[in-house]
Amino acid sequence: MIPPTPPIKELQAPKDWRVVEFVSDLHLRREEPETVAAFRRYLHESAADAIFLLGDIFEVWVGDDSMDEPGSFEAECGGMLAQAARQRPMFFMHGNRDFLVGAHFEKRSGVRLLGDPTVLALGGKRWLLSHGDALCLDDTEYQKFRAVARDPQWQAQFLSLPLAVRRAQGQSARQQSEARKHSAQAFYADVDSAAALQWLRSAGSQVLIHGHTHRPADHDMRGSGGEKAKRVVLSDWDLDATPPRAQILRLTRGTLERIDFVPK
Repeated sequence: MIPPTPPIKELQAPKDWRVVEFVSDLHLRREEPETVAAFRRYLHESAADAIFLLGDIFEVWVGDDSMDEPGSFEAECGGMLAQAARQRPMFFMHGNRDFLVGAHFEKRSGVRLLGDPTVLALGGKRWLLSHGDALCLDDTEYQKFRAVARDPQWQAQFLSLPLAVRRAQGQSARQQSEARKHSAQAFYADVDSAAALQWLRSAGSQVLIHGHTHRPADHDMRGSGGEKAKRVVLSDWDLDATPPRAQILRLTRGTLERIDFVPK
């Protein structure tokens, strides 16, 4: 059974926007400096009118107060994003790793938070944006966790813990995730097509742009009434992988183009 479509926000792009770019699933962490450096270079070199960060930009985010800790990785990232946000509008959508990004992050970085899903109205078209995790319905264990973790009461209780305790719990959760990823029982759900089509119909859109699955591809879809739609999946970033991965999705005058941002 397909769950009800969540409320869909809408962002009307200014008329002077010509190029916007989308990235997701960078999973930034101090232990992978090449990916952090590539992202910093991308933010400096991009000529886009706006940049959309569609979730899992950080590998772990245990609260915005981590940005206030001198010398912390979160403070470094906040400064990097603040510098980029002074050059162009920047938008952030929660992922399954950084769903605790909040209002203090928004204020300090200048990056605007987006609801998931959000329609971007640009160039006479409606582009539906999502991180994508809510559409992976076959991953039932994760969907149970997501329902709990997105509850404001659960979040308030977790954020009331000392920062050191939250960091330890975040590191433990990451280690458990890595162990599951490499186990024989590892399961990777994909986006449910029927649910994606339902979202698109509700949004009045024909194109869904999302991340989360780490399976970059363009999927043509067709609804039960014959309507055509497309699902465009963003790449993850990992500059330490072989071969390294770093890809941008660029939207220019209604045309989507994948741009590799891997050092030559």
